[in-house]
Amino acid sequence: MGLRGVHHIAIIGSDYSRSRHFYSEILGLPILHEVYREARDSWKCDLDAGNAQIELFSFPTPPARPSRPEACGLRHLSFMVADLDAEVARLTDHGVECEPIRVDEYTGQRFTFFADPDGLPLELYEDG
Repeated sequence: MGLRGVHHIAIIGSDYSRSRHFYSEILGLPILHEVYREARDSWKCDLDAGNAQIELFSFPTPPARPSRPEACGLRHLSFMVADLDAEVARLTDHGVECEPIRVDEYTGQRFTFFADPDGLPLELYEDG
């Protein structure tokens, strides 16, 4: 098949301004490109997530997607970080609630979960 990696992850936010602020200002993902698509009444913002991009979309009145209890499909999006404690402290300073830090029983790496403004489960996974 020739897959070489993940190009992008697409996320639809219920409130584009709030989601854009969360991903670009709180998580610190640089904005690569942003465009308003008038025919779809939709914004699209490409964010640099390191080895991939996040495409942040807005659409008028998108339906809610269940994330709890865990539903079939994409479970969560995970970001690698060098210093988990520092990132949890930074998110907490921005009012983002993080779950208690846990240790992956198979890799021994530390991780935690938090949510974006729409409740999408996100993970920080300590690299190293």
